[in-house]
Amino acid sequence: MTALPVVVPVPELGLEVSGLLDLPSGARSLYVLAHGAGAGMRHPFLEKISALLGERGMGTLRYQFPYLERGSGRTDPPDTCVATVRAAVALARDRAPGLRLVAGGKSFGGRMTSTAQSRAPLADVRGLVFLGFPLHPPGKPGVARAEHLDLVRIPMLFLQGSRDEFAKGELLTPVVERLTPRATLHLVEGGDHSFKVPRARGTEADVLRRLADIITDWTERSAG
Repeated sequence: MTALPVVVPVPELGLEVSGLLDLPSGARSLYVLAHGAGAGMRHPFLEKISALLGERGMGTLRYQFPYLERGSGRTDPPDTCVATVRAAVALARDRAPGLRLVAGGKSFGGRMTSTAQSRAPLADVRGLVFLGFPLHPPGKPGVARAEHLDLVRIPMLFLQGSRDEFAKGELLTPVVERLTPRATLHLVEGGDHSFKVPRARGTEADVLRRLADIITDWTERSAG
């Protein structure tokens, strides 16, 4: 399956950003998938997880935040990111009417998606999927970045490496427990923030296949 380049209009900002739509034949759901802070929608991790999800009947819409469209290394303010998330969801609804929608993304992209959802529900989005939620900066443990999640009223799936320096387990687990039953945590044992694991725990392909299985299964069960 080849991703279709699309244009995502962001009328609130008076601009457009690039997107990639992977929509397999017979798709049952679509994941609006935002990138991390330091790499765009064509990052190999996002390319691979999109392909694996497509094999399982789940489409993806990847898109750029404006700062990467400009070639800047500095992330946009939250208001700009929130507007972009909403625009991507709107395009997903337009291009894939009737499909079950979930949204989220890798690290920063997932946090900006939950920020958008906490301010006002994303239209027709039934759940949020986080690929490494950045609870705090490395070496600066805290939970302030999770405070807005109390305002999210739809199911949330946290996929997290047990060695993730952006989310210490002793901090993330109580956050998820506080949000139960809306929140589900799946730990990748030995995984870091990029879900890389020691060789003894499997290959990158093994981990990615498992993540794709979990996302599609959870979407069918919890975001139905």
